[in-house]
Amino acid sequence: MLILGIETSTQQVGCAIGGHEGVLASTHSSRSKRHAETLIPSIEFLCRSARVELSEMGAVAVDLGPGLFTGLRVGVATAKAIASALRVPVIGVASLDLLAFPARFSPRLIAAVIDARRGELFSALYRQVPGGVQRISEPAVGTADDLVSDLLATGEDVLLVGDGAVRYADRFQELLRVEIVDRGLAHPSARSLVQLAHARALREDWVPSWEVAPVYLRKPDAEINWAVREGG
Repeated sequence: MLILGIETSTQQVGCAIGGHEGVLASTHSSRSKRHAETLIPSIEFLCRSARVELSEMGAVAVDLGPGLFTGLRVGVATAKAIASALRVPVIGVASLDLLAFPARFSPRLIAAVIDARRGELFSALYRQVPGGVQRISEPAVGTADDLVSDLLATGEDVLLVGDGAVRYADRFQELLRVEIVDRGLAHPSARSLVQLAHARALREDWVPSWEVAPVYLRKPDAEINWAVREGG
């Protein structure tokens, strides 16, 4: 089974195609706030690169978030539309899981951190397990200072990964037992999405396209701005 992976939870747009042979092709681009313009051409380019037709896909995998509202909305809507047209199921994966997966070889506590804007972060903690990582805390939204306090409370060596960790590096570098992964792993990976989705596809762990919904963790910025204006 071939799987199309769509990842749009941050400023980066990522797509990948893979199956039992591994990831056949992937593409990532960062053009802030242009997800809608970038995604479909990226999928078309990906299919040409992998020398496959979109109609050959047996499932569509998509990053469900948490992440930036516009990117998630574009990615999930596109995944649902393609899956519905092809009559194939959808496999949804959390963005923080995708961030933590490439760091699975580290024995340290892993903190996946996405820049949520407005001075906040989306984050979750993970531990290494055979073949991958296991999430040990629910995805949460809070400030960098909140996360610093949580990491200090663990008393453990921590590996921080994600664009949120990069943006607030000055806050985290004060912690002696924390290391920040470089920018090469700052965004969720479409390659990781396909890898994780393939394992779930083997178990038929999927849903119909109409059951897929993004995970925001907070209201969209437009609603927040309106609430602030109403309060004023």
